[in-house]
Amino acid sequence: MFTAFYYIFSLFIYFISLPFLIILSFKSKYKKSIPARFFLYKNPPFCEKRYWFHSCSLGETRALRPVIEQFEKVNISVITNTGFEEAKKYKNADVRFLPYEIFLPFWVKPCNTLIVMEAELWYMLFYTAKRKCSKTVLLNARISEKSYPKYLKFKWFYKKIFQNIDLVLAQSETDRQRLVSLGAKNVEVVGNIKTYFNPSITTRYIKTKPLIVVASTHENEEKLILENLPLNEYQVVVVPRHPERFEEVYKILNNYGSAVRISDICKNGEKECKLDGDLILMDKMGELVNLYAVADIVILGGSFVDNVGGHNPVEAAYFNKPIISGKYIFNQKALYSEVDGIVICDVDEITDQLKNIQNTTIRNRTDIKKIISLIL
Repeated sequence: MFTAFYYIFSLFIYFISLPFLIILSFKSKYKKSIPARFFLYKNPPFCEKRYWFHSCSLGETRALRPVIEQFEKVNISVITNTGFEEAKKYKNADVRFLPYEIFLPFWVKPCNTLIVMEAELWYMLFYTAKRKCSKTVLLNARISEKSYPKYLKFKWFYKKIFQNIDLVLAQSETDRQRLVSLGAKNVEVVGNIKTYFNPSITTRYIKTKPLIVVASTHENEEKLILENLPLNEYQVVVVPRHPERFEEVYKILNNYGSAVRISDICKNGEKECKLDGDLILMDKMGELVNLYAVADIVILGGSFVDNVGGHNPVEAAYFNKPIISGKYIFNQKALYSEVDGIVICDVDEITDQLKNIQNTTIRNRTDIKKIISLIL
């Protein structure tokens, strides 16, 4: 009864949203994902019965690498354009956008196991997969301190979702307790797979001065950070979190000096590139790891404004880079606790912190073999 009501409600939401979906589909951010997800344009079902991984965006899709590499062939579904482009890098994967829920009962085909990353708790996805796949798994599961009260308000709904999930692999004991309180069964603590980070360098950047990488910035952060950096002493590369902000951020950078775009000085596919310029916009996706490898200091965005909650510090810590972060890290507390040496400060304290900053180290790496054994 509930499933029928939920499906009808989702169908109603779909039809009243159609005008907005059509308009949004013309925006560059959504021109691939909306037609694929809401109109099934060039988005057929998976052809072969395989292990099926689902993640939302770029970060979660990249974090799956050590797990996906253990399989000969996999299927991957995503939500965002950046997640899709990252998933296409896996040579052993067929990639699709995950359709809106009303399409899932006939779009989903039999699979070995559905493995869903973190908090992608779609009711129809798990309901359908429970009936068509051998097993359903929620991987790297977490409930942040800030979002937990919101989840509790809809506990009755999440309990119904968890009825269709066979195994939950939680990041921490705190996450396990929160998930159990929402109705999750068979919950095991295995750690955060994002700590098992093993990158490959695709481009070697050559710096001309000590290099600061300002990573994963959001609206208003570029101004806040640049105003508190001694720009004459460093070469600075700013990496916006979202590609649709590239042009906006380029204009902001020009207020602080003569900015250059990385796309103007480095050609696609180059194995080596000299960073010409003291203030550079990274207007390509997937280059953070390459920059972290040569950075002298990393300033981690998403943490100096109060509406994001921080980003993953493990990638920079893998290279033992000094990391400066803001205090708004409520979505990443578990990952921050896995890294020693991160400096957390207000934005107006950055210049002082640059003087005596130390390298970071990762405390523990998650046991991928244990995760694979539980999934299989």
